[in-house]
Amino acid sequence: MFLQLAHTKTPVFQESKEFMLECYRITKDFPPEERFAMVQQIKRAALSVHLNIAEGCSRKSAAERKRFFEISRGSVIEVETAVDIACRLKYKTEEELKSLGHHLVNTFKQLTGLIG
Repeated sequence: MFLQLAHTKTPVFQESKEFMLECYRITKDFPPEERFAMVQQIKRAALSVHLNIAEGCSRKSAAERKRFFEISRGSVIEVETAVDIACRLKYKTEEELKSLGHHLVNTFKQLTGLIG
């Protein structure tokens, strides 16, 4: 935002931001009893995806970058697993999750490409 670093213009950074924002949007109307459980876990994992991409991009060595991208990809899988449970509990329909799914898949694919 303030630094205007090159990584903020990369496709994976931009996609992960949309993924994270969509996670925040979809959890807004989860049941109140999930506020401190599933909602927080999804938000935390989604934010982790975006932040680890940012931190990975700032690393000089390829091995360090790869490790941060692997952590980020693991958090994508964590969100996918939690969202699947939320869908099965009927907190959201598959249709309501379509946009999130799009961003999730794209972020996962881009991270996989960066990891190699």
